[in-house]
Amino acid sequence: MTHVLDSQAVLFDLDGVLTDTAAVHRRAWSALFTEFLPSVVPDAAPYTDADYFALVDGKARAAGVRSVLASRGVHVPDGAADDPPDAQTVHGLGNRKNVRFTDIIRGDGVEVFDGSLRVVDALGGAGIPMAVVSSSRNAVLVLETAGLLDRFAVVVDGVTAEREHLAGKPAPDMFLTAARSLGVDPARTVVIEDAVSGVEAGNRGGFWVVGVDRGTGVAALVEAGADEVVTDLADLLAGGNSG
Repeated sequence: MTHVLDSQAVLFDLDGVLTDTAAVHRRAWSALFTEFLPSVVPDAAPYTDADYFALVDGKARAAGVRSVLASRGVHVPDGAADDPPDAQTVHGLGNRKNVRFTDIIRGDGVEVFDGSLRVVDALGGAGIPMAVVSSSRNAVLVLETAGLLDRFAVVVDGVTAEREHLAGKPAPDMFLTAARSLGVDPARTVVIEDAVSGVEAGNRGGFWVVGVDRGTGVAALVEAGADEVVTDLADLLAGGNSG
């Protein structure tokens, strides 16, 4: 077990780790697929939160769309990243989901987990650099809305991944890019993740990985490679709870 205050740096996932926006993502994905799937496969199994955790959570938007469609035997063209939200393409569906997500964020704001804020405050007070590593293309919007953007020296998100041609989670590329930007050793750096794909990415990158159980389940996080699992990040300041 490690202690975050003894690390060279800490790399946070965003949705579900720092902010309660994972719940907003779940709402937006559910609205999308509850409407779309019956229109193409009338007898398709209903989309549920279990699909979110198994097929979508932590992945780039287009990858999440592909995973859900494949699970129902549905194929649509990939299209292009700038497809309009009404396009019947992978990117069109992803952009339709994003419209729903941003509408909710702009209307309801962003909730920051209290325990996560305590950890960010403690790390900032100790002078330990922090980064956000998120598959979301909305990471900067969410951080700005939450008032957190200036707390992080580096943000590696879905926009960065596209610009720099980085493989998305569960590949370790995004975390390794953040570590290089901070000038730190992955072996002495902590990754904090709530998604199986993110935990796997951190593990594959050689980081110490803390899994946060926000509904994925301790067993799934440990199986993916979490070195320890907590239910609240504040547990890390008290020594943590082993997974």
